[in-house]
Amino acid sequence: MKTLTGPLAGIKVLDMTSIFMGPYATQMLGDLGADVIKVEAMQGDSVRGVGPCGEEHLGPLFLGLNRNKRSIVLDLKSATGHAAILRLVEKADVLAYNLRPQAMQRLGLEYEVLREINPRLVYVGMFGFSQRGRYASKPAFDDLIQAATGLAMANATPDGKPHYVPATVADRSVGLYAFGVICAALMARERTGEGQRVDIPMFEAMTSNVMGDHLYGETFVPHKGGTGYPRLLSEHRRPYETLDGYLCCVIYTDNQWRAFLALQGKAVLFESDPRFQTIHERTKNIDFLYGLVAQEMRTRTNAQWVAMLQEADIPFFPVNTFDTLLQDAHLDDIRFFSEVEQPGIGTIRQMAVPSEWHGTTLPPTRPAPVLGEHSREVLREAGYSDAEIDAMLQAGITRDSRR
Repeated sequence: MKTLTGPLAGIKVLDMTSIFMGPYATQMLGDLGADVIKVEAMQGDSVRGVGPCGEEHLGPLFLGLNRNKRSIVLDLKSATGHAAILRLVEKADVLAYNLRPQAMQRLGLEYEVLREINPRLVYVGMFGFSQRGRYASKPAFDDLIQAATGLAMANATPDGKPHYVPATVADRSVGLYAFGVICAALMARERTGEGQRVDIPMFEAMTSNVMGDHLYGETFVPHKGGTGYPRLLSEHRRPYETLDGYLCCVIYTDNQWRAFLALQGKAVLFESDPRFQTIHERTKNIDFLYGLVAQEMRTRTNAQWVAMLQEADIPFFPVNTFDTLLQDAHLDDIRFFSEVEQPGIGTIRQMAVPSEWHGTTLPPTRPAPVLGEHSREVLREAGYSDAEIDAMLQAGITRDSRR
């Protein structure tokens, strides 16, 4: 295996995750140099088949969540496959999974078993709900968590119909949190010499995320008003319509409000109307203020507003589509989107690792693996002979895409 670099070089991760949340977290570990071994069932991660994927089952979503990983196929319900994963656990630093804990118990892979094999193992579960509450056994997906945490209702249309945010915001937010938790657990192990089990429930993690903004008046006991941060919930908090399109601008601080009112020849309002004068009053009256901005924005073109807002030092940005984002000049400056060769497919467009290190060298990017691409390689590293691996292949316990 190629020697890897990066801040997590030398860390071996058994990645028993699939879909979005877990693979997003483990891909970030791999991006920073960890050896991430993706353990897949015979049919593979279901996301392999989402979107155009071809015979290799390397669809666009899978490619974006599973670079810098190696794939091994194991039938964990078989005695031989179970024995193989236990052997891999012996040398692992992290085992990450997003099955429900009850499923891990049925597989005989609960923490109490694995801790006996490897006391230094960091055992991290990403699943729906805390095991201490009544929802413990419920399944969870991004849509369910968006609904459960109030996000879908907060994103309702003016007629009151709830809508999901059109991105896997719960999966990716919790996956990002899980990445940080795994790194912290590894740091704790360095200090204590022992691993531990860490549970990361989606519902609770996303509730913390959403209600960090919206607990609001209910933060206090007794309460000082209801839930919901008014600025975020204002019907006018959206890109503003101009004479010839849309433009995003954020008018937030005292100086920005003074400058915007001055642009309209209404500077006196900041001193004479208390609704403008403090952030406390502006927040209480945000619908009125944002409505005023919306009305003013409709009087000029995008180009006129860009020139005026830039001169006034008021933050603004064009409203991209997914397609125009691909052409963004800044992203082009830093080569955020690059074209790389993906074995079995050809050229693909790939996004850069979104952190820039000024002392540590990140590893070269490995393409996302074909299902079972590294089964033989990983099993050899675990001590299996070629004859034993051949027997496992013949019995349908593993799969080798390169055989």
